[in-house]
Amino acid sequence: MNQSPLRLIPAIAFLLASGLLSAATPAARPNIVFIMADDLGWGDVGFHGGNAPTPNLDRLAREGLELAAHYVAPVCSPTRTGLMTGRCWSRFGVTNPQNDRALPWDTLTLPRALQTVGYDTALVGKWHLGSKPEQGPNRFGFDHAYGSLAGGVSPYSHKYKKGPYSETWHRNGRLISEEGHVTELLTREAVSWIETRGDRPFMLYVPYTAVHLPVREPEEWVARVPAGITGEVARHYAASIMHLDDGVGRILAALERTGRRANTLVVVTSDNGGSTAQNNDTSYPDDQCPSGTLPGRNLPWRGKKGDLHEGGIRVPTVVSWPAGMRPGRVEAPVQIIDWLPTFAALAGYQPAADPRWDGTDLSALLTRHVAPPARPLYSVAPGWRARSLRFGNWKLIVTGDGAKAAHELYDLIADPAEKRNLADEQPARLRDLLGTLAQVAARDRDAMAKD
Repeated sequence: MNQSPLRLIPAIAFLLASGLLSAATPAARPNIVFIMADDLGWGDVGFHGGNAPTPNLDRLAREGLELAAHYVAPVCSPTRTGLMTGRCWSRFGVTNPQNDRALPWDTLTLPRALQTVGYDTALVGKWHLGSKPEQGPNRFGFDHAYGSLAGGVSPYSHKYKKGPYSETWHRNGRLISEEGHVTELLTREAVSWIETRGDRPFMLYVPYTAVHLPVREPEEWVARVPAGITGEVARHYAASIMHLDDGVGRILAALERTGRRANTLVVVTSDNGGSTAQNNDTSYPDDQCPSGTLPGRNLPWRGKKGDLHEGGIRVPTVVSWPAGMRPGRVEAPVQIIDWLPTFAALAGYQPAADPRWDGTDLSALLTRHVAPPARPLYSVAPGWRARSLRFGNWKLIVTGDGAKAAHELYDLIADPAEKRNLADEQPARLRDLLGTLAQVAARDRDAMAKD
């Protein structure tokens, strides 16, 4: 497939656009590069008015497809669980960032599904679904894995929080020590892996640790930050965004150099909304990071990382597949759990048994901008403290349980900033959505990992 992809581009693009060729036809199977930023807020990117330049992301948004209502979990491990399984994270009992193994050993994961139809698979970046070496990505379908077994790491020492998982930097499950800034190391590894691929299709998952705390960028990157951005943490944060954007550009350039860009489906998204925590978190080993509040930007949405309001779970997302996808911008609500069914369909994978996916195939949305049928998008906050449901234009948030539960109901078309709670004014709609929420939540914890 990769020997002469350019010859196939015009025919594939025409047939896909006309509907004469299924996106799952083997000749059209794309390579897949899934890039996930860490804590990148809706308003942190240039194409949403961010103050740090992001030319590569802006170009992807301009020339590709922006998913303007792409939802994730409010925090990191749950989002990664949803991507890997096509199921809501709460099915696995995962609602917080966690170092314990998140998935049963035999889980049908995204890389496992693609391996069965001939894909090479790699993860370069943050795993955080089991922080022991024997619980890492290689045990769940990745041929190659590199980066942090645990969560976000300090930028130069590459250490996670103080404790049993602090030493976390690895290559294929073997803990290693390296010099260099974390964003640079991950980009270099991703580019190298692309450049050494053969003729087989591939799936490369690049979950960067940027812009997760603690941030401290090389001086050459801080020097490039616009002068109007002031304050030490704010300038390092902006530099981290710019460094991340550069990494995306270098990955795209590697695809171009190797003749794979046209038939590679690239997704760039974030694992949750932007953070306003203290940057120099003392639970991490000291890496001389500046102290102060992170300036994560989620406007115009309400809320931040950890919240079920839009600012915590609606993130910037762009998709690019020159040979097989129409550019533009779509408002249809989609969720992180949709990517496994979508990639499976595009790759021609058919599960032997019911995978119980909560997600849906977005192939028609990508290729023809045909939105999937309306369905409830369910989310669970850290510690099970709240649940939410988006169904059509309506958004329900339930905080707490039983008679003491608090209800919020918003019309996201009329009130996208979630300023007016309509729960008291719309009792019938509230009752209907609560019933739907109960039905969806009934499957929670039905696939929890057991030792």
